[in-house]
Amino acid sequence: MALTNQEKWNAVIHNDPSYDGVFFYGVKTTGIFCRPSCKSKQPLKANVVFFDTIAQAYAHRLRPCKRCRPDLLEFRPMLDLLEKAKHIFDTYFSDRHKLATEIKELGVSQNHFIQLFRKQFTMTPVEYANKLRVEKAMQLLANTDTTILNIAMLSGFGSLSTFYDFFKKQVGLSPKEYRKTQNTNGDKK
Repeated sequence: MALTNQEKWNAVIHNDPSYDGVFFYGVKTTGIFCRPSCKSKQPLKANVVFFDTIAQAYAHRLRPCKRCRPDLLEFRPMLDLLEKAKHIFDTYFSDRHKLATEIKELGVSQNHFIQLFRKQFTMTPVEYANKLRVEKAMQLLANTDTTILNIAMLSGFGSLSTFYDFFKKQVGLSPKEYRKTQNTNGDKK
């Protein structure tokens, strides 16, 4: 059953994502077309025209909205941002300065970023970075004879005492004890 223009208008004013892909709406005065879920300023009803396809919107010489990107099959700006953030953490977890610089360039407030990250990955950004640091330290302890002090620094911990405390809390063993369980040259400090 086809939707009425009033049903479509209701979906637009409520930014209803369940109608995305079902129809599109254009605003004659701006020359832009959007998804029903678009959070842009609500247009005047008299200026709105509805389309069943993107091709129809283009035929009316409208361009896609830069905010909701109706021209893309899937538009997930927050998920894309979080995937970029995860890549930054995976790359720079051991360089705190570079990590902070790269995350800041994402252009999201710290509180909002923490909320988004926790929702997506079930841990805070700091917890994720520390998890990566411990994993790197475990790998180095098990596979190298690098000193524990160097491992702490290579893994991104600011000090040996912080490294020892955090490692023992996460792994249940001190770095030296962990190294011994891995049957490596664990006698170095």
